[in-house]
Amino acid sequence: MGVLEDKARARVFYKYLSKAYDTINPFIWNEEMRDEALEWLDVESGDRVLDVGCGTGFATEGLLQHTDDVWGLDQSAHQLEKAFAKFGKRGTVKFHRGDAERLPFDDDSFDAYWSSGSIEYWPNPVDALREARRVTEPGGTVIVVGPDYPSSTLFQKLADAIMLFYDEEEADRMFAEAGFEEFEHHIQQRAPGTPRAITTVARVPDDTGDDASDEETTDAETASTA
Repeated sequence: MGVLEDKARARVFYKYLSKAYDTINPFIWNEEMRDEALEWLDVESGDRVLDVGCGTGFATEGLLQHTDDVWGLDQSAHQLEKAFAKFGKRGTVKFHRGDAERLPFDDDSFDAYWSSGSIEYWPNPVDALREARRVTEPGGTVIVVGPDYPSSTLFQKLADAIMLFYDEEEADRMFAEAGFEEFEHHIQQRAPGTPRAITTVARVPDDTGDDASDEETTDAETASTA
């Protein structure tokens, strides 16, 4: 486990990073990359979307271009203070301080779930992905953006020491273990030679469809024996 895959350390880290976060972030995760991922999320006006690890609200700004019903959650009070400065504590966005692995929301509360630049700090990413599936309605879309695993052995050792970096094979394992059946991965990059993001687009299983099919089969069998 990387040094920042500890919630207390991550909070201290963001206490200082929050001061320069909006300046540094575009060099790693810019508007073009964000907007491309938003197209995959396919949010419609009126959809309720949860932004987990919302930070200072960079992704939140993009989500608001598609729907007014955006909820933001972050464990860092310092990051949320920056977000409050942008959107206001009583503005359109409903901000919560909380944990991705224990979301303070009911089942099926959201039409879609978004998380960018947060999974790398989750000590138990599968638990957090299960929570994403739980709070998103059946058939809804979940997008998670994290750092792609480096190809260089030296950078791999450095990455492993700091936080969670993962490749498509590991993403397959995590999402499948969390109960997702349908998902795909995209590699995004600001420019050649810059850090790569692995963006997973997953669909929450719609169990009601299977139930309906079972009921139709049972009804047909009953009719044929009547």
